[in-house]
Amino acid sequence: MGNQSSDRVKNRRVFYIPGYDPIHPRRYRELYRKESTAQAAISGYEIGLKPKPAGENYGWSVDAVIDDAPVHSDVEVLVWSDIVRDSMSTSIPATYMQLIRTAWVYIASGALWRLMKLRKGPVIAALYPVGMLLLQLGAAIGLGFAMFPIITTLLLGVFGLSLLYVPLIVFCFFIGVGAAVTLLRWFKSKDGKFYAYYLMHDYAYSASSRGANPPELEARIALFTETIAAALHSDADEVLVVGHSSGAHLGVSIMADLIRQGRVPADGPALSFLTLGQVVPMVSFLSEAHRLRADLRYLSMRDEITWVDVTAPGDGCSFALCDPVSVSGVAPAEKKWPLVFSAAFTQTLSPKRWKELRWRFFRLHFQYLCAFDRPKDYDYFQITAGPVTLAARYADRPPSKSRIDRAVSKYTSVAA
Repeated sequence: MGNQSSDRVKNRRVFYIPGYDPIHPRRYRELYRKESTAQAAISGYEIGLKPKPAGENYGWSVDAVIDDAPVHSDVEVLVWSDIVRDSMSTSIPATYMQLIRTAWVYIASGALWRLMKLRKGPVIAALYPVGMLLLQLGAAIGLGFAMFPIITTLLLGVFGLSLLYVPLIVFCFFIGVGAAVTLLRWFKSKDGKFYAYYLMHDYAYSASSRGANPPELEARIALFTETIAAALHSDADEVLVVGHSSGAHLGVSIMADLIRQGRVPADGPALSFLTLGQVVPMVSFLSEAHRLRADLRYLSMRDEITWVDVTAPGDGCSFALCDPVSVSGVAPAEKKWPLVFSAAFTQTLSPKRWKELRWRFFRLHFQYLCAFDRPKDYDYFQITAGPVTLAARYADRPPSKSRIDRAVSKYTSVAA
């Protein structure tokens, strides 16, 4: 496992894989800057950021002094937000067609019922856009029907029953339709508050191919694999890959490809993989997710990496404490990874802070990347900028006793 004969880190390369997010990656730099400063003040260490030179891939540099040890880390965001934006550029009717297709894929395959056996939170999150979009459609249709008799009555009161009666009825019908369309467009324009379209596009993206990677995503995975492979030939002491939310299952395939292709040098940096708030079962439970299931199985046996999976029951958008390999039904007898444990939001956030965040579901889904005011053994900034490798940090950490590690998926094939 490369330089893992030494668990100390002076120089680290970090690759962050976002989830299904259409926004520019600068948000992650600003989040890191704000939250690392807060965590450093709480935990008593020093940390500072600098932007990377123009022309390089998007990222930033971190210099920290933790436990009296200076560490330099270069963080790079592996960007696929352009693919996300393209998948979201659909009309209102097309989104409702996505709703029908996505619901059919999950219901007809039986995946929805099996996912509910794991955690109800992420399933409710998946059903939310369906319910919200249907509610918006119902409100729009209701407005259209309400407008029709109102306008008809008003206009007939002015013109009376005459030869214009039929044209007026037709005119009023189109007024009603126009009102309904206007309301639907208003709902879409306010999706930054409702998240209905955003989440619908998210679930529809994987469901459209029943869990197989679309060609554009496979091409991006190959590009990311090349980028990380180059870092494994650098002078870094550790190469750390972080996959958050949907980025976790991209990371699984990237790491599996690196090892299969023989791209991990025996005398290179320690190779570490951290998955946060993962939603792997939403994809691996689908019928055509052969590639992902094969990668999960393969990665779980490898000595070349250290894989740690962190979730929290307080995060209703993730499959908290669900071992992604085991629940997908592909755990081999010689399985080693991942180490699954909880960030325990109710313990690592003060009662006041927990009360503030408890019902802010999307904010809690990003808490793994943020400061904790009562930190225990999970600290994102010590992992990404601290003086020890991921393997050393959690060498004696037992998995959470409440983890779910039984096979649940109906589909377990690993070959197309």
